[in-house]
Amino acid sequence: MKKTSASLITYVLWTLLFIIIPLFLILFLGFTVKTETGMSFSLDNFKRFFDPIYLNILWRSLKLAFFSTVICFILGYPFSYIISKRKNPDMYMLFVLIPMWMNFLLRTYAWISLLGRNGIVNRLLGLVGIGPLELMYNDFAIMIGMVYNFLPFMILPIFTAIMKLDPSLIEAGYDLGASTSQVFRKVIFPLTKGGIMTGITMTFIPAVSTFVISQLLGGNNFNLIGNIIEQQFRFTGDWNFGSAISLILMAIIWILMRLTPKDGENRFEGGLI
Repeated sequence: MKKTSASLITYVLWTLLFIIIPLFLILFLGFTVKTETGMSFSLDNFKRFFDPIYLNILWRSLKLAFFSTVICFILGYPFSYIISKRKNPDMYMLFVLIPMWMNFLLRTYAWISLLGRNGIVNRLLGLVGIGPLELMYNDFAIMIGMVYNFLPFMILPIFTAIMKLDPSLIEAGYDLGASTSQVFRKVIFPLTKGGIMTGITMTFIPAVSTFVISQLLGGNNFNLIGNIIEQQFRFTGDWNFGSAISLILMAIIWILMRLTPKDGENRFEGGLI
């Protein structure tokens, strides 16, 4: 009983210090403005965000995050499925995790030497008479950085979902006369939707709020919404406006997550044939 009470107190304190209090501070700053006498309640921070400049940046952030998430899914699901059929899938997953052991900045900086005008990629293209191409400081470079850094977040939950599949369900599909493609479409894919949705969430959220990748690979002319928030807190000192943008981004992410179809139950959608 005492052990349970201690665990509960620890959980409450952790939630209070690292979730509730920071969120309250963001809410307070977002709905207030500085005045000569202190702070006063105002919606000016939110009105300011609806300037076309910030709306365009938000749209660009959502667009790049969406396409990078789609690419991660296109690459991550087949990879997860293939290695799950290997004799020692954990070894292959180790190769996925090893790059994550390095610092995030170092992994991103590496792409500068790869995609730069005098980088390795342009040198290889030069051997076949192509280039040099402008591969840096554009949307292409930002998406490459997003896919590279966030692809493991897509692979891990999908791989886990595939490994947890009951083999008897797949065997039942074949016993009922379904082909390999039908078993995949009617059995394997529906039963791994939970892992897919987790992977999409874990990939999209850091992609839409990133600022390091766009700063290093996109240059100062390619700001995303994460860069605007960082600038308000680190350089301009306008914490109120930065908090308002953070609240808007949080609301958008919450709405998108609510609109995303949930499929937590393991069930078939329709017959096998």
